[in-house]
Amino acid sequence: MLLFIILRNRQRREGVRISYKKRENKEGSAFTAEQNINISKESHGWLKSVDLQSAKNQFNHKTNGLSSSTLVLRRGQPFQILLSFDGRAFDPRQDKLIFQVVLGPLSVELPVSGQPVSGTREPSTMQWSATLERGVPNSSTISVSVLSMPSASVGVYSLSLRVETRTSVRTHSLGLFTMLCNPWCQSDSVFLSSEALRDEYVRSDFGLLFKGAPSNYVSRPWSFGQYERGILDICMKLLELSPQCLANRRSDLLNRSNPVYIGRVISAMVNSQDDRGVLMGKWSGEYKGGVNPSIWSGTADILRRWSESQFRPVKYGQCWVFAAVMCTVMRALGIPTRVVTNFSSAHDTDGNMVIEEYYSEMGEKLSHSRDSIWNFHVWVESWMKRPDLGQSFDGWQVLDPTPQETSGGMYRCGPAALRAIRDRSVEAQYDVSFVYAAVNADVRTMIVRDGKVLSSETDTRRVGTLICTKCPGSMQMLNITSQYKTETAPKDVAVSLALLKTPVVRQNIIFDVTVTNNESTHKELKAHVNAQNKEYNSNPTNTFWEAHYDLKLAPKETRTFKHEILPSDLAFKEVSEEHLVNLAVVIEDVKTQKRTMASQEFNIISPTLTIEIANENAVVVNTQQTATVTFTSPFAVPVNGELTVMGSGLLEENIQTRLTLKPGETMRRPVQFIPEMTGFKMLQASLVLTNLSSVLHGFKTINVKQA
Repeated sequence: MLLFIILRNRQRREGVRISYKKRENKEGSAFTAEQNINISKESHGWLKSVDLQSAKNQFNHKTNGLSSSTLVLRRGQPFQILLSFDGRAFDPRQDKLIFQVVLGPLSVELPVSGQPVSGTREPSTMQWSATLERGVPNSSTISVSVLSMPSASVGVYSLSLRVETRTSVRTHSLGLFTMLCNPWCQSDSVFLSSEALRDEYVRSDFGLLFKGAPSNYVSRPWSFGQYERGILDICMKLLELSPQCLANRRSDLLNRSNPVYIGRVISAMVNSQDDRGVLMGKWSGEYKGGVNPSIWSGTADILRRWSESQFRPVKYGQCWVFAAVMCTVMRALGIPTRVVTNFSSAHDTDGNMVIEEYYSEMGEKLSHSRDSIWNFHVWVESWMKRPDLGQSFDGWQVLDPTPQETSGGMYRCGPAALRAIRDRSVEAQYDVSFVYAAVNADVRTMIVRDGKVLSSETDTRRVGTLICTKCPGSMQMLNITSQYKTETAPKDVAVSLALLKTPVVRQNIIFDVTVTNNESTHKELKAHVNAQNKEYNSNPTNTFWEAHYDLKLAPKETRTFKHEILPSDLAFKEVSEEHLVNLAVVIEDVKTQKRTMASQEFNIISPTLTIEIANENAVVVNTQQTATVTFTSPFAVPVNGELTVMGSGLLEENIQTRLTLKPGETMRRPVQFIPEMTGFKMLQASLVLTNLSSVLHGFKTINVKQA
């Protein structure tokens, strides 16, 4: 904003008038410069006006809808400027036009070539250019095509024009423009060849986040909100406030040509661990003074709070919130990005790529190791070339903004090439070994008594059991596990656990324990079954349910035992995707004292909200529509809370309603909305229950058509 004020003051001194008006429009812009920049004739005489053709250029650059106080462009693609003259036509033989493009301490001058451009041309990777175009409207107006390098730095530039005639030299400040990466340009290092994937990973402003456990995962809607008012300008602010920019602005601006560098900067700036980043993490306890991470459903609110608080960290985030915010920023900057969930995600603290777990004889998990396996962990993948590693490592790269371990002295992770992770090229930068362990670490399970290891097993398949993302073009889950790891041969097991139905709040948890005798002799065994409470990113705590019994198995016999845990047995009152149950069973051979175990972790699913759209196939832009949010309470006690309905491009503001529901009562809440943009949009609802400390969600995708 300071740069903007300085520029306007300089424009007034030079006799250039740019009229600004505040408006609300369907593209989401809060401020817009009028297209014609009127030049004071008294001061400069000949050049009458400059038209930056904002609407046309942003449509051609596929930046229409992005909200900024500047013109928004993509690198490696020309944009057109109309120049109008008064008194006589432009004569390239005696008149010179030189554009100056400035980014902080960096600048480049672009003399306008007198030779008109014909046809299309491959953009130069070495320099910017400015050339006349054919087919000018009339002799007093010319069209100039300005072409940036496909490797131009991402940032906010100022643009000026110097006019040299036989009698005078005048400079006119034309304003600011924001330069983004360009996945539509083949010479850009973020080029993505599929139009459908560009729509999904750059232009789409909503998605799904997968949480829970691989056996009963849940999908949660998220509004990335890159088209919301002012969000692009806030995303650019992350770059400006980074420690790299503050330490050496010139070096930072030069490095912003590289998406690898940008990814590392944003990965660090999304968390506030060691900079003025966006989010403060909190993984347990109460969330006083902030927001429970489960309540967030979109990025725009988070980024606005950060900006409006003068860039103090927003409280609080957990892994899926960090990842979703980073996805918004990267898509806004033009870098194709998707949110990825890794179920059974290992956090290897000592770097040996082995997770050590300790259990008692009764199946209770012990806190003897700093290593842990998170039920799920969420990061992002961004699409880019890796010239630092070689062409074979181009493509999807893991970036993780959740502050777990430092990388290069800062809490960030990546970009780690998927190819390097899958091939175990752990020496490749950045942080490949850490991500490899998250999806491929061995799990060594030890049963101990009085500090002595009674038995030990190594499981090579437990970590990274399911890695997934939203399927492009649909609201389904896409399994991408094979992109991270190769399949290993299954190994024989003597005991296994299996849920008989999806665990739902206020219902019994029903599961089977299956024991197989693989030997040719009879077996006398003891079974110890144990259930512990845990949070998704930590080791279990207290045991709240257990069962112990003897069993006899004939040679090669298999027996199955059914168990039920009642809702009254659960150790926690709050039920959400972040609160889980760790089940473990230890089978002890009475004769040999050998012990074998199996374990499984799962979450208890909350009920969902339903959203129905009246005339769903006839939703058109700029026309009022009606949606109805419904929910029937399954709870045995009355509940109260706040219902919030939101939708980027559908509702100007969130709609909030306080309500109370009796057991079995059905809620129906009509919501009116007016779509502002065509294409697929998402309407979502959340119900925060205050007396049960739970958050319920629902969503509906809507195809908005032209009227």
